Amino acid sequence: MNRVPINLNVNGKATRSDVEPRQLLVHFLRDTLGLTGTHVGCDTSQCGACTVHVDGEAVKSCTLFAVQADGASVTTIEGLAHEGRLHALQEGFWEMHGLQCGFCTPGMIMSAADLLAHEPDPSEEQIRHALEGNFCRCTGYHNIVRAVRHAAEANARGASSEPVVAADD
Repeated sequence: MNRVPINLNVNGKATRSDVEPRQLLVHFLRDTLGLTGTHVGCDTSQCGACTVHVDGEAVKSCTLFAVQADGASVTTIEGLAHEGRLHALQEGFWEMHGLQCGFCTPGMIMSAADLLAHEPDPSEEQIRHALEGNFCRCTGYHNIVRAVRHAAEANARGASSEPVVAADD
C-alpha cells in the first residue's frame, strides 16, 4: 500500500512520518511514536480511552485517520505533564482516587482538560456531561468527578504546575 507523508506537532515536538492512508491516529501515536498512554479500548468511538487533543479540541483518536491530522497539533496524556510535574488533572486523579485499573484514566483526563479549557469552574453536572463519552468500568465516576473539581479548584488557586491546555493551543 502507498504511504503518505504527514507532519504533526505531537506534545510540542515536530514529527514527520510516512503512514498508510488507513492508519488510525491512535495506532500512529501508539505504534509509530510509542506514546502508549493513549489507549485502544473499543475501536468504535464508544469508550473514550483514546481521547487526545487535536488543535486544542478533545477527539477520540480511533475516529481519525493519521493523514487527517496532517499539519495539526496533537496533545496526548504524555504531553500534559510539564518539566516532570504532573498536570493539575493528573494530580487530582491521584489525590481524589479517580482511578482504579487506570485504563480509562488518560481519556478521562484529556476529556476533562478540554472541559476545563472551556469552563474553568464547572458544576458537577457539567463535569458529568463532559465525561459522558468516556466509560469507566471500575469507579462509578464519583471520584472521577471529585478529581476534576479538585483540578478546577487547584487551577483557580494557581496551585497547578501548568495551566490546563487552552482551546487554541
